[in-house]
Amino acid sequence: MPSESKVSIILPVYNRPQYIQRSLESVLAQTFTDFELIIVDDASTDETSFVIKQYSDPRIKMITNKCNQGISYSRNRGIELATSAYIALIDSDDEWLPKKLEKQFRFLQKYPELRVVHTEEIWIRNGKRVNQKKRHKKSGGDIFIRSLELCLMSPSSILLAKEIFNDYGFFDEKLIVCEDYDMWLRISANEKVGFIAEPLIKKYGGHDDQLSKAYAAMDRFRIMSLVKIDQNISLDFEKKKALQNTLLRKANILYQGAVKRNNIEKAQYYKKLISFYQKKDE
Repeated sequence: MPSESKVSIILPVYNRPQYIQRSLESVLAQTFTDFELIIVDDASTDETSFVIKQYSDPRIKMITNKCNQGISYSRNRGIELATSAYIALIDSDDEWLPKKLEKQFRFLQKYPELRVVHTEEIWIRNGKRVNQKKRHKKSGGDIFIRSLELCLMSPSSILLAKEIFNDYGFFDEKLIVCEDYDMWLRISANEKVGFIAEPLIKKYGGHDDQLSKAYAAMDRFRIMSLVKIDQNISLDFEKKKALQNTLLRKANILYQGAVKRNNIEKAQYYKKLISFYQKKDE
């Protein structure tokens, strides 16, 4: 089916009437205008849908999940319905700067060997701008090994070819958090990444409904991702070694924490995992 627009923007939202207007208006203010905006309301129970319905722009398509399914399901549903060759993501609490899409689209046209590009970002925490730490430094090229420690691409900063999802799969709906960490690792295992070293999004944090605040010890979800990638994706020796070393280190930390809290079941799981990967290393 021919594309109706050049970019499909996926905006999942759940119970965020106080933020969705900012995100939505930052999309509508883009200098690049050839897009469709697919808003996936994940069965909100407040006035979120009312806020969205105040906008009559014909580029907006709103769909509502029958029940709350999570951010990965909502993103995947939007991607599946997208009609464009390129996909952009924006979280419901983030904001794009006006030239974000324009500069990214031009970048991918200039470098056709690349299929994904992200940008530098401005961080806002509790209403104040904060500096990123050195370990959060963004970059392009082969970023797989650097990304093993933590997620180095924000969903809201991404523009990528839709065909990538055919090659590497969609967001893992079994991961409650760190689904972006998992997705970008699967992509960067074999894809070089484009990077625009200019802040083109504002990433907001510090509010109580963030998933990262709701789930402690997020490394347990990263370990789930690392095990899956190790078992299912072909990696060269250097990348495989780096992945397994990262997995062992993170598992050791969580094992020690489980022992300290006398969580026998989790301690046994991490002990078995550590033993398995130590044997592979011999």
